[in-house]
Amino acid sequence: MGLFQWTEKSANQLQRGGVIGPDERLPWPQTGLMGIQHVIAMFGSTVLAPILMGFDPNVAVLMSGIGTLIFFLITGGKVPSYLGSSFAFIGVVIAATAYGGKGANGNIGVALGGIIACGAVYALIGLVVQMVGTRWIERFMPPVVTGAVVAVIGLNLAAIPVKNMAANNFESWMQALTFVCVGLVAVFTRGMVQRLLILVGLIAASLLYGLFTNVLGMGKPVDLSGVINAAWFGLPQFHAPVFSGPAMVLIVPVVIILVAENLGHIKAVTAMTGKNLDQYMGRAFIGDGVATMVSGAAGGTGVTTYAENIGVMAATRIYSTAVFFVAAVLAVLLGFSPKFGALIQAIPLPVMGGVSIVVFGLIAVAGAKIWVDNRVDFSQNKNLIVAAITLILGTGDFTLKFGDFALGGIGTATFGAIILYALLDHARDDQPLIH
Repeated sequence: MGLFQWTEKSANQLQRGGVIGPDERLPWPQTGLMGIQHVIAMFGSTVLAPILMGFDPNVAVLMSGIGTLIFFLITGGKVPSYLGSSFAFIGVVIAATAYGGKGANGNIGVALGGIIACGAVYALIGLVVQMVGTRWIERFMPPVVTGAVVAVIGLNLAAIPVKNMAANNFESWMQALTFVCVGLVAVFTRGMVQRLLILVGLIAASLLYGLFTNVLGMGKPVDLSGVINAAWFGLPQFHAPVFSGPAMVLIVPVVIILVAENLGHIKAVTAMTGKNLDQYMGRAFIGDGVATMVSGAAGGTGVTTYAENIGVMAATRIYSTAVFFVAAVLAVLLGFSPKFGALIQAIPLPVMGGVSIVVFGLIAVAGAKIWVDNRVDFSQNKNLIVAAITLILGTGDFTLKFGDFALGGIGTATFGAIILYALLDHARDDQPLIH
């Protein structure tokens, strides 16, 4: 089957409990709607990360679309994934540029040089995996490890909406109303409305937020002045890289986290679809590495496979790469539209927080599903210890520092799980810890 050829399936396949696989698609109108939902799912984090580093959010959106297209081409359209701004770069970029945390980053060039170097190392790792194969990955990443890592990706993100996206009691209630809206759509609707649960729930909650604030005066009103004043089309602010040795040494080690995230993504999609994607692991690493290099060359952030989109796939059971191709094209177009960026940023933060709670929770449950589907035996102490420690390291954001480089919760949890399993795999295991 060619790169741009998918087997068309009807929504009836989903109604019968089936899935839409990577090499399949729904009719194009429905695929387009799913693409919009994936753009919205990635948008919050893809915009937030560059803001925290002093980068241009519109460049980040544009490069996320271009990066996803690069990934699509290099993987031959076989791996469903969206590449968005990686939060793993935030700490090292701030350290490398001495960014003060407000406005544009005046030293962005040295950060971009480091991001490009990191992408180059990432692509080289992908070439090694492509030549050597993935059997060693199976040895070090059994289901107990991959399930824990995928769950941790969702759990590690939990504090973002809960702690940072609601400033008062009213906004906390709006978060709750938002995830209730999404839940009602997920359970009580059918067909494509149910598949678009994130998008429909977000629109419903935004309308309710506008009613409570703009009409009833109960909270901060929705401000659409930025949308009205923004231009329909315009170039974002591109920047050129500067290659600084100290900055590259500081930023390149982030590749460890990118590999872990991509590995967990592919394992999660393999588990959810029943299609073994390990043969594309090397190409996925190369695609992500090249996309990161291209993004850094234009002034964008480093990119990574997005956990938010795993959550959407888990909720919809649609894993078609056609959806991600559509989403990428939309992101490229929207990257040149300041008005769209203003519209997305006008979505009330508590509503985005409520949606994030749903999406991050679905990621965590997807990890648990890997354990269930693979019948992981938790009467074996090695499995119990690996899962227990991994979950706490990731959820608590346990951080280890190596000089100026900090390995955060997802990184320590991922490599901790791999190392722990390797250490405990051959030990005697005849007395269960939990009866």
